[in-house]
Amino acid sequence: MSEKAVMKEQKSLKSYSAAVFRQKLFRNIVCILFCIISLLPFVMMIMNATRTSSEIQQGISLLPSGNFIENWKNLMLKQSGMQLTMGRAMMNSLIIAVPGTFCAVYFSAMTAYGIHVYDFKGRKLAWAFIMGIMMIPNQISIIGFYQFMMKLNMLDNYLPLILPCIAAPTVVFFMKQYMESSLSIEMIEAARIDGAGEFRIFNTIIMPLMKPALATQAIFQFIAQWNNLFTPSILLSNDSKKTLPLFVQMLTSDQFKVDFGVVYMGLFATVIPLIIAYLLLSRYIVAGVSLGGVKG
Repeated sequence: MSEKAVMKEQKSLKSYSAAVFRQKLFRNIVCILFCIISLLPFVMMIMNATRTSSEIQQGISLLPSGNFIENWKNLMLKQSGMQLTMGRAMMNSLIIAVPGTFCAVYFSAMTAYGIHVYDFKGRKLAWAFIMGIMMIPNQISIIGFYQFMMKLNMLDNYLPLILPCIAAPTVVFFMKQYMESSLSIEMIEAARIDGAGEFRIFNTIIMPLMKPALATQAIFQFIAQWNNLFTPSILLSNDSKKTLPLFVQMLTSDQFKVDFGVVYMGLFATVIPLIIAYLLLSRYIVAGVSLGGVKG
């Protein structure tokens, strides 16, 4: 190879390395930008929890103030005059969110398992129906659902907020994608040959293999149930049964003056359980999302 050809190849390699570096730099900048955009509302909420109501009304600030403890005291003082306390509202939210999350994750995994493993008539139709349900917002059916619950005398009851979580088409879709990328049919057939029943195969073999997907969807569903304001606001009228988002909404119901510092303190209290849930399950999220989004 001539010296000119070597120099040309080296120049080409340098050009390629420079292009790769620019692409990597661009991706990093975009990721950092999206990270800042995602964290900005959360940071603003924490900063506003440390500020007075007048300071909040003056404009946006990313610097903390010294009113955090005072806002907490005012929150405790304000809830003393309400029928619903923050502790009771948090317990009500847990009563709904924990079983609702379990129902959504467990039964969706079972549904995805049935569609993925079993070859039955109407399989494609069932999957198309689930995909179609994903496109229908909950708000469209809420009037009929409210009337149905009223006829069953189940208003002001937690069951209408928990049992519908069994039908979670988005979770079913994610679980099926995960199974297609990581679940071996041969392993299931081997378990059947060994004499294991279908429920035993699902509970003792499939569920442990799906820990990343289960944990990922568990945290997403827990957040959705915990932050749900729309459905509980329609079905729950008794103040003592209302959830934490409804408790925060009640903090803004003052006819004459709203203490925004207290409101942001209430919002800050609502995200603490979510942070705890995320820290407990975060190590599964990356694996669950990456495997669930790629078909093997």
